[in-house]
Amino acid sequence: MSKGYWVSVYPADSGPERLAAYDQLAGPAVQAGGGRVLSRLPSSGGRVVAHEAGITQRVVLIEFDSFEQAVAAYESEAYQKALVALPDGFQRDFRIIEGID
Repeated sequence: MSKGYWVSVYPADSGPERLAAYDQLAGPAVQAGGGRVLSRLPSSGGRVVAHEAGITQRVVLIEFDSFEQAVAAYESEAYQKALVALPDGFQRDFRIIEGID
């Protein structure tokens, strides 16, 4: 069974403090859904080098044991409540992808 991943890129950084309410709800929802945060740059202090059309703003990578688990976690009631907490006009590029075995 292939792993599943959430990949979020925030093209415009309007301040991490604006995401505080979302982060407080999303973290427990992700954990309850079986997700493991692999990377949250640059807010976690890690390094990033962007090439081509890449950006250096917030990038989040979360791993799940399966693609289906990743989709179910996104569709969960707990995570849907977290989405409501995203600030108006906040931009992000979010996708769920299937890993390669």
